[in-house]
Amino acid sequence: MTERTYFVSDALEMESWVTGCTSIGEDRFHVTLSATLFHPQGGGQPSDRGTINGVAMLQAVQEGDALIHITDRPLIVGPAHLQVDAALRARHTRYHSAGHIIGLAGEKYGWLGVKGNHKPGEGRIVFEAAGSVFPVTIESLRADAAALVQRGDSRVIREAEGKRMVSWGDLKPYACGGTHVQNTREIGAIRILKVKEKKGQLSVQYELEE
Repeated sequence: MTERTYFVSDALEMESWVTGCTSIGEDRFHVTLSATLFHPQGGGQPSDRGTINGVAMLQAVQEGDALIHITDRPLIVGPAHLQVDAALRARHTRYHSAGHIIGLAGEKYGWLGVKGNHKPGEGRIVFEAAGSVFPVTIESLRADAAALVQRGDSRVIREAEGKRMVSWGDLKPYACGGTHVQNTREIGAIRILKVKEKKGQLSVQYELEE
């Protein structure tokens, strides 16, 4: 089983070990590692990209208990130098953290976030009513999210009942396996593009200022 170093480290470079490599055709290979910094696609967050021993790592995916790294060239079993695409990771991290902030802002109005897509260009949080709900507008949600960002709270990661919990300062934690900013101000300005309520759900579309 691959050790998920990205759970406990923000490092973008490390030494690991290739434990296996299998051709899947069309110049694509499944590579397994003893430990990885590459966050796989999942939990609403897109996959990291980068290199393994200089070979392009195109996508990391979760297949059952296995974490698979898809490359465009084969790799031999042995030492591996991992390098994560820093700019892409930073973008994914900001978007994922923004999704949590919007979720926290929505709870003020009685809505509970149940699903999120944190892919740039497709940012969306879906809420369900947690009880009595109050009207939400683009302006009010933007202002509340901005206020949470500007608090400048530091990230807190802890384990509770076997789950990885992520929060900032004394804000409510969410169970999450994704990557997140160290300080809320790193998220930057959140733009709320659309707020739509239908059939007991509230859908919020968002993007970040680049």
